[in-house]
Amino acid sequence: MSAITSTYHVSGMTCGHCEMSVREEVSEVPGIEQVEVSHETGALVVTSEQPVDDSAVLAAVTEAGYSAART
Repeated sequence: MSAITSTYHVSGMTCGHCEMSVREEVSEVPGIEQVEVSHETGALVVTSEQPVDDSAVLAAVTEAGYSAART
């Protein structure tokens, strides 16, 4: 089975520390295997084997102190 990638746009990140905060929170969402985040583009890409609950990812980003939307 191939991996599933989901892409989001995160608002408010300005540095590597911002990326780390988002990465740490999102990586705790069940089922997520890989998290890539860039403060320069605002992109958040999560990789999983099964479809991921968008609301759980968005809640994790909110917990990190930022806002996000599925792209």
